[in-house]
Amino acid sequence: MPVYNPPLRDMQFVMHEVFNAVDELKACPKHAEIDADTINAVLEEGGKFAAEVTFPLNISGDEEGCTLDKTTHEVKAPKGFKEAYAKYVEGGWPALSCDPEFGGQGLPFIVNQCFYEMLNSANQAWTMYPGLSHGAYECLHAHGSPEQKALYLPKLTSGEWTGTMCLTEPHCGTDLGLLRTKAEPQADGSYKLTGQKIFISAGEHDLAENIVHLVLARLPDAPAGSKGISLFLVPKFQVKADGSIGERNAIHCGGLEHKMGIHANATCQMVLDGAVGTLVGEPNKGLPAMFVMMNAARLGVGNQSLGLTEVAYQNALAYAKDRIQMRSLSGVKDKSKPADPIIVHPDVRKMLLTAKAYAEGGRALLMFCTLLLDKELNHPDEKVRKDSADLAALLTPIAKAFLTDNGFEATNHCMQVFGGHGYIKEWGMEQFVRDARINMIYEGTNTVQSLDLLGRKVLGNNGATLKKFGKLVAQLVEAEGVNEKMAEFINPLAYLGEQMTKFTTELGFKGMQNPDEVGAAAVPYLRVAGHLVFAYFFARMAQAALRAIEAGSTDPFYTAKLQTARFYFAKLFPETATLMRLARSGSKVLMDTEQALA
Repeated sequence: MPVYNPPLRDMQFVMHEVFNAVDELKACPKHAEIDADTINAVLEEGGKFAAEVTFPLNISGDEEGCTLDKTTHEVKAPKGFKEAYAKYVEGGWPALSCDPEFGGQGLPFIVNQCFYEMLNSANQAWTMYPGLSHGAYECLHAHGSPEQKALYLPKLTSGEWTGTMCLTEPHCGTDLGLLRTKAEPQADGSYKLTGQKIFISAGEHDLAENIVHLVLARLPDAPAGSKGISLFLVPKFQVKADGSIGERNAIHCGGLEHKMGIHANATCQMVLDGAVGTLVGEPNKGLPAMFVMMNAARLGVGNQSLGLTEVAYQNALAYAKDRIQMRSLSGVKDKSKPADPIIVHPDVRKMLLTAKAYAEGGRALLMFCTLLLDKELNHPDEKVRKDSADLAALLTPIAKAFLTDNGFEATNHCMQVFGGHGYIKEWGMEQFVRDARINMIYEGTNTVQSLDLLGRKVLGNNGATLKKFGKLVAQLVEAEGVNEKMAEFINPLAYLGEQMTKFTTELGFKGMQNPDEVGAAAVPYLRVAGHLVFAYFFARMAQAALRAIEAGSTDPFYTAKLQTARFYFAKLFPETATLMRLARSGSKVLMDTEQALA
């Protein structure tokens, strides 16, 4: 059976020693009273909830899966899920970072981010039920009418109701401009929606008394394409003016998807047959409103892979220390046993350290992103808000794609550490691999994220936002460039930072002549950008660790952090050279292939 221990020490290190998050947050009036002790106490309790309540349900939930009653269209989650959700609501966990106006606790997003990392490590499938509710909450908080906010936000905040987003349709997938679901205006100001949606996570279940669906659809006079999409709020049960639940709405689960992983989460085919809904925001402006939810979901998906990377690493490390097999190449390490533990072997250490480095780099990136969101929404200085928003937009596709690619690689490595036992279900490792695979696909495939990064976020404004991140890199290089102890971390970061400008400009010029050049280069480009970001954060983590050691600390945590950073720069970071060569190799060998693909 697998184990899980919340990585509270590393969370505290990144939050308090690397980012000085409390001081950053105190500059925002909303968080002027926040303190480290409060954050640490909340996360300690959150870790207990994840490890003790949801983690024990991970394997059993995967084995049982969800059950659809085709007569009533009701879906039952695996045994124990409903009770765990009740404890989650009772503990006030859904309200952590929600607006106090609607019953929330008003804590910073960075706290919720860390809590959800632990939930994802413990049980990704369970965590998806409440996880999507946060995106629905944020979307309605930003674009809902006063009436919608008053009726729905308190219930989403408390967790009494959950939320979904209904985008995908069978015929069009990611190309939302082709969607066909129709919304017919009614005399009372409501709309009746008709159509089908697929791949709707947590679309139907028995954990909460109502489900708030945010649905993309077309009005009768809507223009073609993505400019003619509107957003509608469609509850499972209609809601009366006093907030009480009314009759069942005409939206139901027509089938459950049979999936490779996340078996315990209900991935639904949703049928709307004249379902009553209300317009969210303006007509034909549905995509900008939905992107509030989609961007939150993209960070959330990156967090899912971070959680799986961490738990897979913990189990692989424990196994490698215990499993004996062969002797070390450099001589016997444990004379008391007939063989040495496999952790003595260099390649086993490479696999373990790859997972560890991807977990620690990913944790820093996601904490940084949520700290940016806190400042974007709450900082009194307009320039700080603007810069934070720009950086968050730049880093979101990296957080989604880089972390999920890394997470799948890391969980595969960790399964490999177990050898044949990793392929056997009882150890839990193969489930981590299966669950991790979906994260590279949904909320926009990683290729879509790569195109978004290079095409929109970088070339779309001539690299202006990339230059803002480049300034952070330059500031760190300038501050530590003469520090010999930091040279092994700063020099490769500075080198890639200098290369990135030339590399990006070159791709931009090629893309102007032939747009397929951007499509051919986008995926390797995102990984290069991901390594630039990770290198920056590993350099900052090394900086904080060295300062602690120089101040007299003998805590082995800091030595471990330096060793992980050295591994990252020596063994993972160098792939940037290959990636840039791949990106520069052009589109001709991909597009001039009619015979090869005949």
